[in-house]
Amino acid sequence: MERKDYTMNDKINNMKAALAALIGLLTGLWGWLGWLVVGWIFCMAMDFITGSAAGCHDGDWSSKKARDGIWHKAGMIVVVIVAAGADLLISLVLTNLPVLALPIAYPGLVCPVVLVWYIVTELGSITENAVHMGAPVPVWLVRLLAASKEAVDKAGDALSGGEDKV
Repeated sequence: MERKDYTMNDKINNMKAALAALIGLLTGLWGWLGWLVVGWIFCMAMDFITGSAAGCHDGDWSSKKARDGIWHKAGMIVVVIVAAGADLLISLVLTNLPVLALPIAYPGLVCPVVLVWYIVTELGSITENAVHMGAPVPVWLVRLLAASKEAVDKAGDALSGGEDKV
């Protein structure tokens, strides 16, 4: 039996195939909402890390501010859980109460809108942290993130039928 030596190219292709299979498997299990959650968690971690780095850079880092940041993130997690619960409740009501019906299927809308809002907010905060660390940031990026947050706010307002903020 002849042994075939794998080249570096073969190893790289095998790693790419394994990564693609893993991403496909996770997408099948989670769907796009799961990837939103993964992106949000990544953004929260990056915000905490860059916020700590910016605080160190400015000589302003403190354990109290770090704890406040962690509590802030914990509160965000609670809000996302509430949004997911609202989606589940709405879906159950629409499925089991024939009197209430929508002309379309309701796969969930509250939680994805909340997640996108938080992701855009975290991206803005990461950008602010980068500025505090001394990085130049294009003005158009700041405007794009602000416009994105405003668009998500408008979508949430349309979803709720109002413009009140908490």
